[in-house]
Amino acid sequence: MAAETSAAANRAARQATEHARLSARERLLAAANELFYEEGVNTVGIDRVIERAGVAKATLYSAFGSKDELIRAYLEQRFQARREHTLSGLNPVETAREKLLAVFDVLSESFAKPHYHGCAFVNAAAEARPGSPIETAVDGYRGWMRELLTQLAREAGAADPELLAWQLHLLYDGASVSARMDHTPQAASPARAAAEALISAALD
Repeated sequence: MAAETSAAANRAARQATEHARLSARERLLAAANELFYEEGVNTVGIDRVIERAGVAKATLYSAFGSKDELIRAYLEQRFQARREHTLSGLNPVETAREKLLAVFDVLSESFAKPHYHGCAFVNAAAEARPGSPIETAVDGYRGWMRELLTQLAREAGAADPELLAWQLHLLYDGASVSARMDHTPQAASPARAAAEALISAALD
């Protein structure tokens, strides 16, 4: 019992040290990342983010200017992480055709993570006002993903790379929604199989 208490105290001390090391802006983004993703960008009030980050309200407005801008920064941070993770998963794959399928393998890894709450961008878009910074951030991510799929489809030799990319993007989105709403981490597997059929039809 004493050993468990000591281990818990050590973990708490490390977390406190890490919290102190981060800048106020980083702590706000870390708090936003946890709360917005778990509960929704509109559901979570700004006071909860401030409390979780351990900063003053004035600090938040000094760093971001508004809640919408904090949400935009949160989404851009997740975009960067998603892009790096996706490209890292594609790097070892040799051909463009295989890379198109590997996109779904990377997606499967996301579904298998504990506390998966769906696609952060789909979730945020459902709550965004038209023309808001949130919508702009979501559009940036989705534009990148569509362009990646289009580029790979073109390199693979698809006669209509834009159409194939659109079809694959629909499967990608559908798998994300299914994994969240149906509580099925395996949703990427049938999406990958459907993607393989579409790719074969487009290329063969």
